[in-house]
Amino acid sequence: MASEPVITSSVPQPFTAAQKEYLAGFMAGVGASGWQPFIGHTAAGQITATPDGAATPNLAAPAAETFFNTPLSDLGKEERWKHDENPLDAWDRLLKHADENKIPDPEHTYRFKFFGLFHAAPAQDGFMLRLRIPACELTAAQLHGLADLASDLGGGYAHITTRGNLQIREFKPRDIINVLTRVQELGLTSRGAGADNIRNITSSPDSGFAPDEVLDVRPYAKALHHYILNHRDLYGLPRKFNVAFDNGGSLSVAADTNDIGFIAVRVSQASLAKFQAPGSKPEGGNSPALESGACFRVQLGGITGHKDFARDTGLLITPAEAVAAAVAMIRVFNENGCRTDRKKARLKYLLEKWGVEKFLAETEKKLAFPLTRLPLEACEPRRPVEKHAWLGARRQAQRGLNSLGVGVPVGRMSARQMHALADLAANYGTGELRLTVWQNLLIPHVTDAFLPTLMRSVQRLGFFTAASFAAGGIIACTGNRGCKYAAADTKAHALALLKHLEGRRVTIGAPVNLHFTGCPHSCAQHYCGDVGFVGAKLADGTEGYHVVLGGGMDHEQGIARELFKGVRASEVNTLVERVLVTYEAKKNRGETFVQWTRRHSVKELQEMLST
Repeated sequence: MASEPVITSSVPQPFTAAQKEYLAGFMAGVGASGWQPFIGHTAAGQITATPDGAATPNLAAPAAETFFNTPLSDLGKEERWKHDENPLDAWDRLLKHADENKIPDPEHTYRFKFFGLFHAAPAQDGFMLRLRIPACELTAAQLHGLADLASDLGGGYAHITTRGNLQIREFKPRDIINVLTRVQELGLTSRGAGADNIRNITSSPDSGFAPDEVLDVRPYAKALHHYILNHRDLYGLPRKFNVAFDNGGSLSVAADTNDIGFIAVRVSQASLAKFQAPGSKPEGGNSPALESGACFRVQLGGITGHKDFARDTGLLITPAEAVAAAVAMIRVFNENGCRTDRKKARLKYLLEKWGVEKFLAETEKKLAFPLTRLPLEACEPRRPVEKHAWLGARRQAQRGLNSLGVGVPVGRMSARQMHALADLAANYGTGELRLTVWQNLLIPHVTDAFLPTLMRSVQRLGFFTAASFAAGGIIACTGNRGCKYAAADTKAHALALLKHLEGRRVTIGAPVNLHFTGCPHSCAQHYCGDVGFVGAKLADGTEGYHVVLGGGMDHEQGIARELFKGVRASEVNTLVERVLVTYEAKKNRGETFVQWTRRHSVKELQEMLST
């Protein structure tokens, strides 16, 4: 019997697993061989098929894939993660982690920071949420809501940060979606509050009511905040980015520690006539006619953890131009900043590579108006900044009204205290609160009649409205109770130092700032303190600090110098007491602590303080 004919299908069949493996290996081998046709140009412009004598590389070679003009092979791991998936698209993954109560791996831990969520292990078992509070302005209703959030889902407390912001801690993975949505329902957001993004936009906390301000800068801080929120291309920068608006008054916002600092100044018609008259051509040569009044000076490149302050650029811009100029500068940084070495990825390093003038020229290409250059002496001198000026009762520009600066020790508030502060702001003010970069807050718009009652009520909560020379300037980062990078319990040690100084009745004739930071990241800006402390794990495993002296910002601008390495935490109190007592005994008449330390060499100070 004849056999049945074999019928073969003309329909293509998928490759088997073995075939796929063979083909993958074959193609990898072809790619590894490196051979490909060469087509180039000679110096005379002729086309050549060999590299010998060619004046160009292989023009037929496939272009290497890049991310912001950087080859993928050169990117750091965080940049690869951004390239592979925009972190702002991680919402579904957040839902999945919450549903499974799952801790993210390192890659997704990084992406979650774009939503303000930080996995705090091993320091804490859970997440920290960092908010965005533009212009450092908060309502009583929002503070009530955040207090409820901290009680219901977190650890029952919040921290005021050195960017006039709030952090709420100890959320479980299962609660992260509830946390984010509840924040949004309060009219707040945490979008872009971490990782390589533009952090909270700060402004002078007394803007809008300071009698000595040049300009109310809140509208500009808020406008930049909202522009950022609505433009995805302003996320995923080479590194984090800080912007501050200073109203030009006596209360500092530490603008010179930011990547961009806008400083409100006054310009008189006489100055404009002098510097724009024939023979007095403004710097840069492209200044349009300016009107007298309030303008902004622009400072660039602050990063005090790398021992550098923002520097005046020579720019003088109108308030209407400020937000557009900021956006253009951020885009230039985003497109050209380093994405291969995170230690060199801040704006400071692009400015060092290019120079300020090239950076400004690239910025100007993105703007529909020229950037105006005028020398600093064209502006009226700013009012001197006062240390601890935020503290206590201060008259407002509005007649019969006052602001009350409330001292919150190391920035920590319990949920109960948050509710009480919100009630006080609503009952004795207008329901408005301002956070400061000094980890404290203001309650504005308080009438003369209500002020004494409000002060007593604040003090009963465990806060203060008047302070010793040190209490008004003591700052501490989260420390190792809540941050994996910190080598010491900074908040506890800062409070212990304050208690020691007050118990020993140490007094000096001028206020000082004491900055405790747990690691070299410098979240508490240790190099800017009169006395700064950098957490260090000592050889025997105990907690300690490297101690620096003589730092300052604004009119006292300068980087502190290291005097002592590896001081045990248990010895910090007596060391600082000795430093302050020595200063008080040896200072010249009217000499501030910063002036005294800078008058002496490190060796001289060490010799004085070691006896």
